Amino acid sequence: MATYAELKAQAEALLAQAEQLRRQERAGVIAEIRARMAEYDITPQELATGGLRGVKGKGGRTKPEPKYRGPNGELWSGGPGRKPEWVRNILATGGNIENFRIA
Repeated sequence: MATYAELKAQAEALLAQAEQLRRQERAGVIAEIRARMAEYDITPQELATGGLRGVKGKGGRTKPEPKYRGPNGELWSGGPGRKPEWVRNILATGGNIENFRIA
């Protein structure tokens, strides 16, 4: 039966061998990806945005137009998510948020 030191040396040798093979295969994978990108006319930007041409990624989203203006000029679109504190205060005191709708 092998000793701990022998098994550890074998494991380290296998890890080094595996890393060397990974580096060799990686170059081939990159070449294959580049060839497919050229074949299908895919740009790096398309990969970053999910592959849809002409569609901006998350960073390109526009903010929704505000629908409500608070008592101190605060704006709120009325969209999903947590309501702003000024809206919660109005609703908690029995007020109607529609009184603050922007015309």
